[in-house]
Parts: sequence; C-alpha cells; structure tokens
Amino acid sequence: MNPISRRHFLQSTAVGAVALTQLSTTLHAAESDAKLKLGLIGCGWWGMLDAKAALKAGGVEFVAICDVDSDHLKQSADELAKLQGSRPLTFKLYEDLLKTTGLQAVIIATPPHWHALQLIAALDHGLDIYCEKPLAYDIREGRAMVEAVKKSDRIVQIGFQRRKGPAFQAAREHVQAGKAGRIVCAEATINYTAEIKDATPQPPPASLDWDLWCGPAPKIPYSPQVGHVNWRLEKTTGHGHLVDWGIHLIDATRFILAEGMPRTVTAAGGLYYLNEKITTPDVFTAHFEFATCPVTWRHRIWGAEEYAAQLSNGVFLYGEKETVFVTDDRWETIPRGAEKDRQVHESKADMSGLHMAEFLSSVRSRQQPGGRIEDAWMTTAAVKLAMISYDTHSKITWDGETIVDNPTADTLLKRAYREPWKHPADT
Repeated sequence: MNPISRRHFLQSTAVGAVALTQLSTTLHAAESDAKLKLGLIGCGWWGMLDAKAALKAGGVEFVAICDVDSDHLKQSADELAKLQGSRPLTFKLYEDLLKTTGLQAVIIATPPHWHALQLIAALDHGLDIYCEKPLAYDIREGRAMVEAVKKSDRIVQIGFQRRKGPAFQAAREHVQAGKAGRIVCAEATINYTAEIKDATPQPPPASLDWDLWCGPAPKIPYSPQVGHVNWRLEKTTGHGHLVDWGIHLIDATRFILAEGMPRTVTAAGGLYYLNEKITTPDVFTAHFEFATCPVTWRHRIWGAEEYAAQLSNGVFLYGEKETVFVTDDRWETIPRGAEKDRQVHESKADMSGLHMAEFLSSVRSRQQPGGRIEDAWMTTAAVKLAMISYDTHSKITWDGETIVDNPTADTLLKRAYREPWKHPADT
C-alpha cells in the first residue's frame, strides 16, 4: 500500500478535528445546564459502557438503575457511586425504576427481547429514551415502537453509533457526491472468533432471576453460553451475529447509500464448526436487493485465519469509478484500474461518545437526533428478514410492511409472548 500523502493526512486530521469539536461543543453545552436525571435499565457490560459515555459527555447524574441480576446491580451501583459521587437507587424491576421521582430519561441496554415493552413503558411515563440496537426482537414489535414514538413528544435515539463516525460520514458524502460513480454493488462483513462459554444446561447463578431475564421470550435452560453477554448468539434472544453486530454495518451501508428497505432478501448458511454450542449460523451469507444496488453480507465466526485481517470488518462499495472501503477508523478509495492511486483517510473517533452526546444534547434542545427511530426499524427489519429467509429456506419479498406470497415466512414477523407478558402489537 502506498504511503499516505501529506494532503491526505491533513484531510483525515481535519475530519478528526471536526469530530473533536463536535464533542467539545456538546460537552460545553451539557455542563452549562442543570444535570439531567438518568436511569439505566440493564446494567451489565454494555449498559455500563453507555452509562460511562453519558458521564463522559457531562451534565448528567444516574439516579436509578435496575437489573435482574443482583450482583450486576450492586457492582454497577458501587461503580457509579465512585464515578459520579452519588449512589443511584437500585431496583430489580424496570417498572419500579420508571416511577423514580425526578427521572428525565432512561438508557435501555437489556437484550432485545425486552426492548419493546421497556421503551413503550418509558414513553408512557413521559421519559426520553436512549435504546440499544437492534430496535426489537421481532418486526411487529419494532413497528409498534415506531408508532408509540410518533404519538409522543419524546426524544428517542437508537444505538447505531456508526452514523456519528467520521469515516462513515465522509464515505457517505463522497458517494452521494458521485465521486465513486454509480454504486453497482456493495458488500459488508465482520469476521471474528466467537468466545464460546460452557453450553451445558445448569442452574443459573443465585444472583440471577433467570425466569425474569427470559421474560416474554421462551424460557430456555440456562447455561453460561446463553446468559450474560453470550446471549447474542442464542436464537431466542440475540438471534445471531448479523442481528447483533452485523446490523451496525447494514445500517451504515443504508446510511451511505441513502437507502430505505430491501425489496427482496435471500440468506443461506449454517452451523459448520460451533454446532451444539450455539444456535445461530457460524457461517452465513445474506443478499439484500435495495433500489440502489444489491448488498451482500457475509460472516464467519468460528476462528478462521483471515487472508487480510485489516479487511475483516467493514463495508465495500463497488462503483463505476472507484471502490470505496470504510471501517470504524478509516476509509479508502481505489480508482478503477489504478490501484497505485489508492487513498487512505484515517478517521478515528469515539463514536459511542459522540452518539450519546448527541442524544443528551437533543434532550436539552428538544430537537430529535439524526438517527430516526424509523431508520432503526428499517435496519432491524432488514436483518430480521434475512434470518427469516434462513429459517424458512426461502426468498423473502418485502413490500415495506409485510412479506408477500410467503405465509410461512409471514408468521415469523411476530413471535408470541410468554405469559403473562403481552405483545405490543396485540394491545
């Protein structure tokens, strides 16, 4: 690869400086106002990362947190007390947290099978909401969430942090300006080695209310592999790598292309190495037909040695004039027929920090953040349609609201809730 020229270095430095200025401006505005009173629903690994991003943005105080694991709850309360100088109230039930006096906004960082009920309940309490991706477990939940937000005057941000990444923003501007020519096709991929825990059914830890953790989802036997963190590869909760992590790059691809929803989706794959350890594909391909161009997703998560590790996570856009590659910390262009003229633009930034800062700024300004909940629904629906295609071994044709001429697949748009919980599409 050719060395980066001085001009390209200055361009990438300027992009990073803009990101830092964005964050600095937001931090200054945040500190100048009274502290926002926040609640955290789900205070495990990622929930605490979100909490720390909010504290870094400034001008906030966590007054209440909840979790169905008492160990998580105590550890997180202890840590927050050290970080902010005051100890939050602690609850097991999110319904009790939502009644906290003075609460203004909540961060929802539970597994996705809980998102719909918690987001709608928070809206009912008049709260602003930062909710992690995917928007929901099933497509009908997501649609109910969109409608509930539309009926409210609340600020809602969904955790698609790459929309605030300077590399993805610069790639979008480049592509939308036509500099790469017509994009003929695109690919996205994240390959990694999944960390597998013990999948043997066993009693849950004494601190964990497993029945409540499963909630409206099917109650499956507990094992460390389907519990904290690793639930992402369990079909009944996380629904696999594409839905959990790959969704970020499908959203980023939609963002760069200014696209809506796919018209058709076809998927294939299977468990070729991690069978009997996880319940979602370790090798997988999904083909999305968008109006602009086809987009192909691929992943392998079983531990293969990568041919080019630096290309194992990113989006490739193949244009008539250029190929564009973008990942979290850089984007590259390769003119057609002129590999020697490759341009590399380094664009590092704290995307999670910028995204959370945008949410908090929006709460204060009462202006909706850049990522609409409708976009979160469209991206979530796209990856869920891929999993429906995989589960039914069929091509999915989508008209924007329902699956066409495929009644078996259509039944998977909505999953029945376990009693006593009620699906929001039924209420």
